[in-house]
Amino acid sequence: MVKQNADAKRPPGMADVARAAGVSAQTVSRVLSGHPNVQERTRDKVMAAVEQLGYRRNNAARVLSSGRSRTIGVVTQRTHYYSGALITSGIENAAREAGYTVNAAATSSLDTSAIEDALSRLADQDVEGVVLAVPLIHTSRRIEQLTESVPTVTIDGSRTSATEVVAVDQALAARLATQHLLDLGHDSVWHVTGPQEWLEAASRRDGWRDTLEAAGRPVPPALEGDWSPASGYRNGLVLGRIPDVTAVFVASDEMAFGVIKALHETGRRVPEDISVVGVDNIELAEYSWPPLTTVAQPFAEMGALAVTHLLRSIAAPGALPGPKSVEPRLVVRSSTAPPRASGGDG
Repeated sequence: MVKQNADAKRPPGMADVARAAGVSAQTVSRVLSGHPNVQERTRDKVMAAVEQLGYRRNNAARVLSSGRSRTIGVVTQRTHYYSGALITSGIENAAREAGYTVNAAATSSLDTSAIEDALSRLADQDVEGVVLAVPLIHTSRRIEQLTESVPTVTIDGSRTSATEVVAVDQALAARLATQHLLDLGHDSVWHVTGPQEWLEAASRRDGWRDTLEAAGRPVPPALEGDWSPASGYRNGLVLGRIPDVTAVFVASDEMAFGVIKALHETGRRVPEDISVVGVDNIELAEYSWPPLTTVAQPFAEMGALAVTHLLRSIAAPGALPGPKSVEPRLVVRSSTAPPRASGGDG
């Protein structure tokens, strides 16, 4: 028999339900959120405690009776990069306009276990849906279960069997950047990539290579960065010492800033000696020196579009629409120019 709460003045909490049912508070949360893989006997014990203590009436009536928390979750990676902040802002603004609040779960890594933990935390908070704003490098049975039980949208092109995708066409971004440099008259284009565990970095590298090959141009070895300006700087020191380099496509604006700094330090002028194109079009791109030519990604629009698609999935559970691709655009500034007619100093 379930013991009544001794403190009549205090509404019963999850800990009271857990104590009465003889389970953990996390198990109570999983039962109340409809989490998969809870034994039926355990579920019955928890629900009996909920009914006996009145937890349903005092604490969880809105969610348990209507199944609506008016909350969505977003999984992000702990990072200081500008693009992530813009995507999150777009998600929050669109959710607020739709009458939803946003709960965030940040991961310190892209390991499967870290993403499982983030998704589990959001499911325990009764979110109605999730925006997965990190690359899903590998899936797992647990991730498949979680994305089946909670409508999920990813925004980088990765997916499980139950997720919808909203993504920028990263291969097109690379083609725009590379073709711009070829059209200026450069014989070939070097590339500083993002970390290859990120699908968008791999897609940009593929788009760069495909564009060069289609034009019959030589494909230099790719130099790998990690999205940071420091990695761009390290690669820029290498590029600045290769006499034949006249054009570089860098996979992010922040890395491009590092590349430009290193080129200046090695005595290579931008764009007189080497043209540089980035990706993202963050606010600082317009104010760098020289102002950076870049491929703009509509980060806030992506976040808002992800919310629109997620709310549609919440309203029609089980539906699995095709992926939605958002087109990037080239923004030409002063960091690119035709190559010099001669390889000598000018």
